[in-house]
Amino acid sequence: MSDETVLRGSAARPSGRAIKALTFDVFGTVVDWRSSIAREAEVLLAPKGLRLDWGDFADRWRALYQPAMQAVRSGERPFVVLDELHRENLLALLGERGIVLSGAEVEGLNRAWHRLDPWPDVIEGLGRLKPHFVLATLSNGNVALMVNMARRAGLAWDVILGAEVARAYKPEPRAYDCAALMLGLEPAECLMVAAHPADLRAAAARGFRTAYVHRPLENGSGREPQRPPDAFDYCADDLIELAGLLEPRRPEV
Repeated sequence: MSDETVLRGSAARPSGRAIKALTFDVFGTVVDWRSSIAREAEVLLAPKGLRLDWGDFADRWRALYQPAMQAVRSGERPFVVLDELHRENLLALLGERGIVLSGAEVEGLNRAWHRLDPWPDVIEGLGRLKPHFVLATLSNGNVALMVNMARRAGLAWDVILGAEVARAYKPEPRAYDCAALMLGLEPAECLMVAAHPADLRAAAARGFRTAYVHRPLENGSGREPQRPPDAFDYCADDLIELAGLLEPRRPEV
């Protein structure tokens, strides 16, 4: 991590505008979608005699995510929530592999996205950030998905924002603009936290400040993403480190 990409010990721009809210990408940044989906798929499908590469199953399902959202972004189809896109993608994936499930089984597996596990640092990190900032999701996940995930995992959000509220999938500008508007804040008072540089660049283009969190295991062991060269406002290896960068400094005695 380069000191040139981190503003240590300050949550204000030189202009003096303080950060008041942290808006979080969730899939990959806050929760480990790949391991969680692989586990849930194995629990349902292994008893049926299927022997799959469960990580690959999760990867293939996730690979259909961006194309499905792009159909909405382009206007090819009206806005539908991510639960519906996930279900359509799951049916396509099962069809490719010749796997037949009942409607109830499809629904149960689709709701695995509501049961994703947080990364080990997340609960402590959010707990340290919460006294100082509004904590909001800014995710492509729909409201019910985010609420159920938060209740199960103990994620300390103050508010659920994102695609369903904005009726727009990131990186559409409306997704970021709506979050700042709903919080009653200027974009520069919001810090977008994400493990994905493209998300941060899109937020920065709307006036948000940015914090990159490195998640080397998001795509599985041995597939660590490169650290981006972008000079984001903050860079951290996890949310505990980010909290340390953002927490107000006590005056030295």
